[in-house]
Amino acid sequence: MKLILADDHTLFRNGLIMLLNAHSADCEIWEGDGLDAALAEAQAHPDADVALLDLHMPGMDGVQGLRRFVALHPELPVIILTGAEEPQQIQDVLAAGAAGFIPKSSTPAVMLSAIQLVLSGGTYIPRQMLSSAAGLASVPHPARECAKTLLTERQMQVLRLLAEGKPNKLICRELDIETGTVKAHIATIFRVLDVVNRTEAVTVARNIGLLD
Repeated sequence: MKLILADDHTLFRNGLIMLLNAHSADCEIWEGDGLDAALAEAQAHPDADVALLDLHMPGMDGVQGLRRFVALHPELPVIILTGAEEPQQIQDVLAAGAAGFIPKSSTPAVMLSAIQLVLSGGTYIPRQMLSSAAGLASVPHPARECAKTLLTERQMQVLRLLAEGKPNKLICRELDIETGTVKAHIATIFRVLDVVNRTEAVTVARNIGLLD
C-alpha cells in the first residue's frame, strides 16, 4: 500500500511508520509535517492509496484544511488522526469528506484495521460513534421528509448499492462513474439524511421508506 502521512509530531509519525512497515513489507510512505506538505505529496504521488492527516497540524485549521485537501484530491481517501474524540468533531470530519476518523488513543490493531477498511472502500467510524447510530437514525429531520425529491435518481442508485453493502470501487464499476463522483453522491446522501456514515444512511433510508 502507498500512503501519505502528515503529522507535526515526529515521534508519533515515526511510530506509525514502524507499525505500517511491520505490517506490510511493501508499504510505501511519503511523510510531511503540515497540510502544505501533505498537499505537495498528494500532487507528486497521484498513485497514493490513502492519506493520513493530523487534524491539528500547521496549515490544517481543523475541518477547513480537510475540506481543502478533499476538494483538491477528491479521489484520494482521507483518514483523520487526532487526539480528540468528541462525537461532534467526528461528525464534522466525516461530513467534510473524510473516509475515517482514528483517535490517537486507538490500539495498533485498531489503527491497522481502520486503514485496511478504508483501503477496501469502506468508512471507519470509532466505536463511540457507532454506539449512538441507532438513536441518531430515529431522530426527525426536516430534509428527511422530502428526501425523495432532494435525491437524484443517480443518488438513489448509489443509496441502493450502499444498502447492499457495496464498497465505493464496486459502486463505480456497476454505475460506470468515477470514484470522486461516488464520494460526492454519498456526501449528498449523508447531508440530506442528516447522518454521518453508511450504516446510519441505510437505516434512515429504510425507516422513511426510501428503500421499499
